[in-house]
Amino acid sequence: MSLLQQSLYLALPDYRLHLRQLQPAGKLIAPVLYLHGAVENGRIFYSQSGKGLGCFLAEQGFIGYAADFAGRGLSTPRLSEGLQQSQQQMICQDIPALLNYVYQQHQQKIILICHSWAGVLAAASLARFPELTTKVLAKVCFGSKRVISVNSFARKLKIDLCWNRLAPWLGQRYGYVPAKRWRLGADDEPTQFLLDTVRWIRGEPFVDCSDGFDYQAACQHTNWPPLWHFAAEKDELLGHPQDVQAFIEEAAQQQARFTLLGRAAGYQHPYDHITMLTAPQARNEHFAELANWLKRLPSAE
Repeated sequence: MSLLQQSLYLALPDYRLHLRQLQPAGKLIAPVLYLHGAVENGRIFYSQSGKGLGCFLAEQGFIGYAADFAGRGLSTPRLSEGLQQSQQQMICQDIPALLNYVYQQHQQKIILICHSWAGVLAAASLARFPELTTKVLAKVCFGSKRVISVNSFARKLKIDLCWNRLAPWLGQRYGYVPAKRWRLGADDEPTQFLLDTVRWIRGEPFVDCSDGFDYQAACQHTNWPPLWHFAAEKDELLGHPQDVQAFIEEAAQQQARFTLLGRAAGYQHPYDHITMLTAPQARNEHFAELANWLKRLPSAE
């Protein structure tokens, strides 16, 4: 099936958010909003050549919108131009705006697919604004954790040293975190957003870093849509399976499906935090499983 890609922009007060629309040629089943994690952008879900989960699901009939958060990807202005953003802005402004935008385009419930930290932010947004859940058909997370509990050499190097110390220093020096230049990730990050993530990653309560809103308490009363969490067997730090499961419990999402991707579970590839979305084998394994599940959802017609 041929696939049409085009860039759309959602204007907010201080910036424009870029969305890559992935449109199939055939009948549309349901819209999908893709949200990326920290130090990356929407390209984790698609490529010009048709690779990635977004392109795969578009071939199956799901029109996709892969978003770039403020200052990342093709969103404007760039962080290097002085744009600032907190985690609360993403939870309270950007994610609701993106959900409402896609819903308005189709007047149809949205499938929300998140990688890594976006799964936490999206859960916080839905818990804080329960009216948004009425517009969500399903929520799917890949490697989403809130706290990194793993104690290893990799954690001491990549989290304790690089993320918790080096990255904030870079943010103070440059006004933003030039993660791409310093090979800390695929894209840069706002300094305040980084500082907010540090507090949650090291285990501080699941409450808002700006105004103290209690997300964990709100989650207990959230009417969650159908949920599916994926974790990867070789994801030993950024989305360790035990931390993914801890987040599922903390967010009162015990009814969620949970799948561990890896050879021990019968999959053909030793998936990790990134290859769970980029490995060629994924198309014939969990991408296909996910597509079949989404097609069976009551409103996915």
